[in-house]
Amino acid sequence: MGTITVHEFISLDGVYEDPSWTFEHGFDPRMGETLGAITGAATAILLGRRTYEMFAPAWSTRTAEEDPGAPFFNDTHKYVVASREPSTDWGPSTTLPYSQDAIRGLKESTDGTIYVSGSGTLVRALLRDGLVDDLHLFVYPVARGTGARLFDDGGAPTSLTLKAHDVYDNGVVHLDYGPA
Repeated sequence: MGTITVHEFISLDGVYEDPSWTFEHGFDPRMGETLGAITGAATAILLGRRTYEMFAPAWSTRTAEEDPGAPFFNDTHKYVVASREPSTDWGPSTTLPYSQDAIRGLKESTDGTIYVSGSGTLVRALLRDGLVDDLHLFVYPVARGTGARLFDDGGAPTSLTLKAHDVYDNGVVHLDYGPA
């Protein structure tokens, strides 16, 4: 049975939207090692439709020489949670509607980790439904003030257990949470 592992870049105030703001902090090589370990265990990728449509043009033309993560993103089977087909085609992919049963079925039919990046609406639903096994938050030392937040106002309380943490030289803190 597979597990769902989520990775998010967020600000101190919980904003994950348009993470281009992370560039000003640089990318500590140890962060790459952590992300490599997260994706290294993955045998499938689960994305919301909008994230899939944003990732497709960004990753589909990258080579391993340009970015060591390119083979993972381009060759790994992607499951896209959407009510309609994505507007682009990218590598091996399957579209499925969101339901607890569909996601549980995906977990049951997958050996290894199912990796999720971005996809805030999807991640909020997965957390609400208790389907996330690992939540990796890379918290940047900045408060954005505005933007979509991972934990939005009016959401149900979510209790988690800290499994591990790292602090990087660029001020980013990695927090690995699991179900409480």
